Amino acid sequence: MSFNSFGHVFRITTWGESHGPALGVVVDGCPPGISLTPGEIQIALDKRKPGTSKFVTQRKEPDAVKILSGVFEDDRTDGPRTTGAPISLEIENVDQRSKDYADIRDKYRPGHADFTYDAKYGFRDYRGGGRSSARETAARVAAGVIAQKALDHVIPGIDIRACLVQMGPHKIDRARFDWNEIGNNPFWCPDPVAAKAWETHLDAARKAGSSMGAIVEVVASGVPAGLGAPVYGKLDADLAGACMSINAAKGVEIGAGFEAAALSGEENADEIRIENGKPHFLSNKAGGILGGISSGQDVVVRVAIKPTSSILTPRKTIDRDGNETEIVTKGRHDPCVGIRGVPVAAAMMALVLADHALLHRAQCG
Repeated sequence: MSFNSFGHVFRITTWGESHGPALGVVVDGCPPGISLTPGEIQIALDKRKPGTSKFVTQRKEPDAVKILSGVFEDDRTDGPRTTGAPISLEIENVDQRSKDYADIRDKYRPGHADFTYDAKYGFRDYRGGGRSSARETAARVAAGVIAQKALDHVIPGIDIRACLVQMGPHKIDRARFDWNEIGNNPFWCPDPVAAKAWETHLDAARKAGSSMGAIVEVVASGVPAGLGAPVYGKLDADLAGACMSINAAKGVEIGAGFEAAALSGEENADEIRIENGKPHFLSNKAGGILGGISSGQDVVVRVAIKPTSSILTPRKTIDRDGNETEIVTKGRHDPCVGIRGVPVAAAMMALVLADHALLHRAQCG
C-alpha cells in the first residue's frame, strides 16, 4: 500500500491498522537537540484517545506511546534529546473486538471505504476498517507534538489551537467565542451555550444509533509572513491536502472559504495600514495566506467532518458477490467523530507549518 508518508523536509510515515497489534509513526527530518519525552506526546494523545466520555467511542485504549528511536540521553544532555535520526513511535492496541465485525466481512458499509478498498486491492482488512479507520490518526497526533517542537525550534512563538464550531446543523455563536471554554466541555467547543445544547442533540443521535457531522476550526497565531511558495508549494494547498487526508474529512476552507464566493471585491479585500511601524490588516478574509504565502496574520482553516458511517440504522448495500442486502454496523463507534478530529486537525497544522518553516529556512536562511 503506497502513499503512507506526508511532508517534504519534515516527513512522517504512519503504519498499523485499527485491529492490529500496534500502530505508529516514523518521523524523519526533525532537527537534532530538541527535548522530547513520551510524557509530552502523551498529553496530546490523551486529548484524542477513545473512551473519555459517552460522546465518543467506548473502545478503551490507553494510547500509551513508546519512543523506539531517534532520541538519546546521557550525562551530557539535559534530558532526552532528538539526535536528527528518524524518530519511531509505537502505540499498542489493547482493546480490539474484531468479532464485532464478523457479520460485515463480506458486506460494504455505505459511506465507508469498504467498497473502494476492495475495488483497488482485491481484499481488505474488515476489522474496524484497517488502515481506513480513524484509529490511524493517533499516530498523526503523536507526530504533531514533535512537529510543534520542531516549529518552536525554527520559529518560536507560533501557537496552534483548534475547536469545534459546528455539530450537525448547530453552529456556535461567534459573539460568545472564547478559547478558554474549549477545555470545559467534551466537545472542544468555544461557546458554552452551544456546548450545552450539543449534549442534548448528540445524546439523542447516540441513543438512536445514529451519528452527526461537525466542523473543526484550527487557528495558528504568530505565523510570520513568508512561509509557503508560489504555484506548487502553496501553504494553503498543503494545508488543504493535509486536512483532507484526515479520516472522514469532506471539505476544507481557508479564511472566508466558500463564503468568499458571495462577497464583493471590496468586502473580500483585506485592507492594509501601518500600525506601530508594521503592516496591519483590517480583516482576515484570506485566512492569513496570500498567493500561497503566509501574510503574518492568523492562519485559519476549517474542516468539515462527515457523520460516522458505522451506524445501527439498517442501510441498503451489496456484498462482495454483488448481492443486494442490508447492513447494520455493530461495535463501538463515535456518534460524532469530529470531536476527536479536533486534536488531529491541530496536529496536521503543526506538521505542515513545521515542514514549511524548514523549507523556508533552507531556501531563504
